[in-house]
Amino acid sequence: QCVVWDWDSNGKHDFIGEFSSTFKEMRGAMEGRQVQWECINPKYKAKKKNYKNSGIVILNQCKIHKMHSFLDYIMGGCQIQFTVAIDFTASNGDPRNSCSLHYIHPYQPNEYLKALVAVGEICQDYDSDKMFPAFGFGARIPPEYKVSHDFAINFNEDNPECAGIQGVVEAYQSCLPKLQLYGPTNIAPIIQKVAKSASEETNTKEASQYFILLILTDGVITDMADTREAIVHASHLPMSVIIVGVGNADFSDMQMLDGDDGILRSPKGEPVLRDIVQFVPFRNFKHASPAALAKSVLAEVPNQVVDYYNGKGIKPKCMSEYESSRTLAP
Repeated sequence: QCVVWDWDSNGKHDFIGEFSSTFKEMRGAMEGRQVQWECINPKYKAKKKNYKNSGIVILNQCKIHKMHSFLDYIMGGCQIQFTVAIDFTASNGDPRNSCSLHYIHPYQPNEYLKALVAVGEICQDYDSDKMFPAFGFGARIPPEYKVSHDFAINFNEDNPECAGIQGVVEAYQSCLPKLQLYGPTNIAPIIQKVAKSASEETNTKEASQYFILLILTDGVITDMADTREAIVHASHLPMSVIIVGVGNADFSDMQMLDGDDGILRSPKGEPVLRDIVQFVPFRNFKHASPAALAKSVLAEVPNQVVDYYNGKGIKPKCMSEYESSRTLAP
């Protein structure tokens, strides 16, 4: 159904007429000929005896543009590279104290672990090597105890990868006693670190690796300007950022990074190319299942992957048997 209006800048557009067509009919314009329809205003048609139409709508050219789905890219061999970043700032409280968000309870995982496992276990199904780089920020780290905002939690800067989500959990638990929780809460460095890897991936011009950065944090971030800048830059790359807010802090700043309420801009005013940040406060899911948290956290990722590759005109890598079997007839 096609409805034609005469556009007016004051918003009071004038209705001209309408017509209906079929996809098959429109495809006629693919063969180099024009397809046309009479544009009919039902009111005039009912009132005027000699009324023919309110104009002719002409279609000069028709192109079919195939939109690939998230599954098409995954089946084509696209890997999800999953990176975790954990907040070790002092506002979390001393890990030896049972009130701390980092307290390791013998029988009950803390909020950081619950969020990590819920999201990580879904993401690891899309990553064939199951090796996950895991970083921390906001702590003083051995041996010199300088503050770092992007240190490997296994303390191996050359290879920050952990084997599976369980490997990340173990590295997290073993690094906690060796750190001095400090501050401030700067997340731009870790976004930039993952963006560097995603930037190298763009050279392949293929849908082979897409990066997801999961940031687990307890509070208000202190480098908001740099973070906005880093997100705007990352929105041009095969990358998404998921932020899970742990604890009961005021997370209103985080909502701003999640572009659902309006377009995020860098301090210089440059808008994000696409919305790549998803923020979820863990407290909304305290009594829900891990699946409910994972569903909310990962809800936007498939569309973000598709938007990136479609925007770049990159098709899934190999047209597998799966792909050819689901090609629909016109």
